[in-house]
Amino acid sequence: MITLYDRLKKFNEGSLPDKVQLKYEAMSENAFRFFRGTCHIFYDDLAAAEALPLSPLAWICGDLHPENFGSAKSYNKLVYFDLNDFDEALLAPASYEIVRMITSIFIAFDNLGFNEEKALKLAQFFLKTYSATLAKGKAISIGPRTAKGIVCDFLTAATKSTYKDLLKKRTVSKKKSIMLSLEDERHFKLPKPLRKALKAHIHHWIKTSSDGPYNYEVISSVYPLAGTGSIGLKRYLFLLKSNNTKDHYLFLDMKQARASSAQPYVAVQQLQWASVAQRIIGVQQRMQNIPAALLSSTEFQGDAFIIQELQAVKDSVKFKAA
Repeated sequence: MITLYDRLKKFNEGSLPDKVQLKYEAMSENAFRFFRGTCHIFYDDLAAAEALPLSPLAWICGDLHPENFGSAKSYNKLVYFDLNDFDEALLAPASYEIVRMITSIFIAFDNLGFNEEKALKLAQFFLKTYSATLAKGKAISIGPRTAKGIVCDFLTAATKSTYKDLLKKRTVSKKKSIMLSLEDERHFKLPKPLRKALKAHIHHWIKTSSDGPYNYEVISSVYPLAGTGSIGLKRYLFLLKSNNTKDHYLFLDMKQARASSAQPYVAVQQLQWASVAQRIIGVQQRMQNIPAALLSSTEFQGDAFIIQELQAVKDSVKFKAA
């Protein structure tokens, strides 16, 4: 019999060993963090359970749970609320998305000490709203003016965040210049040869890609710790400085892409994406109301990566007790 340990070890083979240990530590925090870090086990177990009722095909993010919603700023400088993680995204029966989300609601509510009745009411409300929106064929834009309740409060607070705030949180000043701070617990130092190779790669991407920012250069890079399921993947955060505008910077996130955990269990013909990164970007562009800035893909040292801007106001819902 294959043990849980064996399943975890097999899935994370090929990931960065030291970062995988951090992933396991995060997953041991509580049942909800474990759920977030084991999407592959969820779909494996789901496939072994009774068949789900027939449902229409839909683009799904594949890892729907409360903390995969958040805020971001669009190219028109407006803040909006939307899904923010598409690593597991693909074309699949809508029931896959529903079961994943409803399961997360019950686990999260139990983790917070809420009774099952409250979780059931929220699950029913989600199912009703999701079904109605899916039937219309298009989700509506959610911004500070259209949002209600805690989402409105969340977005209103997000509009007050600035790039200067992000620079203050993530960088340090050194010799009249700034760089990504290694004092930040989310940042880890990269080996010098890797930093050099990454810098050259991003400079080439900026010059040759139509998605790249015009006339910027890399001045700092680190390994950023983010999420739960993606810990252990190759991931790099860059600080870019404009060569045209004084004191203007960009944060660029570059994350390794891998196959969707749901893919082996979905008997649906998928589009012929050029790479696993293109699959993620393609579905993200279809599902998000307004995709992230600088959204692009690249290949570095044999692996496919997703590139996008790390925004000053981008934040995720934290499903924790007050």
